[in-house]
Amino acid sequence: MFDTHTHFDIHDFDHDRQQLAHAAKVAGVEALVLIGILAEGFSNLIDTHVMINQWPQAPRSYLAPGLHPFYIEQHQFQHLEQLENILQQHDCVAIGEIGLDTFLKHHKQSVLFERQQTFFAAQLELAQQYHKPVLLHIRKSHADVIAQLKRHKFHFGGIAHAFSGGVEEAKALIKLGFKIGITGQVTNPNAKKLHQVIHAVGAEHLVIETDCPDMTPLCCQQSNQTRTRNTPENLVYIQAALATLLNMPEAQLAAILWKNSLAALHLDSVVLC
Repeated sequence: MFDTHTHFDIHDFDHDRQQLAHAAKVAGVEALVLIGILAEGFSNLIDTHVMINQWPQAPRSYLAPGLHPFYIEQHQFQHLEQLENILQQHDCVAIGEIGLDTFLKHHKQSVLFERQQTFFAAQLELAQQYHKPVLLHIRKSHADVIAQLKRHKFHFGGIAHAFSGGVEEAKALIKLGFKIGITGQVTNPNAKKLHQVIHAVGAEHLVIETDCPDMTPLCCQQSNQTRTRNTPENLVYIQAALATLLNMPEAQLAAILWKNSLAALHLDSVVLC
């Protein structure tokens, strides 16, 4: 299995990261992507990436630095220069997570939304310049993200992370070369909209991701906790739920998802630890 979206670098995992990496490997997670959010975290992101790839019996780590739209008020234009320096100095598999987010009311204000669009456009340009796919964060802004991708004639594809749109939006992104990222939300029987999208587009357009430490599968949440930490090992529950939903043998689905992940990230193969 390939966990195409993790925040396994954040401090939630500092005390037991190696143990969790080993558990994920034992569960069948052979590779994962470390995703960027803020420039202040880039150094730790890279250090964690290097560290994981030095551990025996851990998933292979891939690096995807980016400036997350939700934190637009913290981004500065020099952070784009820092991002480009990382692309020049390190082997990055993608730029992410980037996109647009109007989930909060104040992010809909014209000044902040225009700033989001500016940073999204700049990162798309970097992706084009360095021939990288992108990992999209989209919340209540699918039409605007699709419009930006078309405006830039972006053709390196990537993944629509934690997809929350409808069937037509999914098909539009697929047409633009993107895979649809499925998280632990698939385990929720009330996620009817997501389930409809999965049935409509089929396994050949999907990848799986934990988005750890968030988006914990329903079966892994603990009733005595307000927030149960998600880990890469839980990817197994996402794949199993997806196989059940698609009425497909899990081994068959696993092969398709692995192939899709490599394609989305422009990888020929994964060097297994």
